Amino acid sequence: MVAAGDDNTSIADAALASLYQTYWYPLYAYARRHGRSADEASDIVQSFFVSLLERRDFKGLARERGRFRAFLLASLKHFLANDFARRHTLKRGGGLEVVPLLLDGAEDRYAREPPDPMTPETLYERRWALTVIDQVLAGLRAEWRHQNREPVFDELRECLLGMPPPGGYAETAARLGMSEGAVKTAVHRLRRRFQVELHRLVMETLSEPNTADDEIRDLIRALNA
Repeated sequence: MVAAGDDNTSIADAALASLYQTYWYPLYAYARRHGRSADEASDIVQSFFVSLLERRDFKGLARERGRFRAFLLASLKHFLANDFARRHTLKRGGGLEVVPLLLDGAEDRYAREPPDPMTPETLYERRWALTVIDQVLAGLRAEWRHQNREPVFDELRECLLGMPPPGGYAETAARLGMSEGAVKTAVHRLRRRFQVELHRLVMETLSEPNTADDEIRDLIRALNA
């Protein structure tokens, strides 16, 4: 996320707000799987983002890292290794306005993680992938809501995995009061929009836009892990 290192404060702050939304839970899950308690993980994630804000640790990112995700995890690992004393540094901030992280439901969400021996790194990658997908779906639902077509979106979202809707196109068409051909057209358009929005969102986390396809392949691999 090169924009997070922009000299224009408003651009950088907007980029950081987007950063929070995408990465706060994957980082929390990493800290929990790394052995930290729920309270410790919550403090660590918030303090970690404050430290990034204070240091503006993004300006060398384009030269030093290809993927922001890897940079962020490496930074958190360093933070975990050296930051016991700074866990409660939310009082600092250097006059910067920090966007609060929505960590209230984090532990409930973490408790639903599969009970398998997934490494902290694997869990971080998987939660990143799922968070990106959730953001894309939320944006698409908002678009369809604006068009007064949210019920259609909810019927068709399962088709984004490349499968026909539950019960088949004919049954879905009957439920929606549409023709089967209209449902198939809507599915095709929804898949195209999903691909476009996924590519756009992934691009926002990259310093090199031409690596977006590789990043999406990593995302798919993380989902299947």
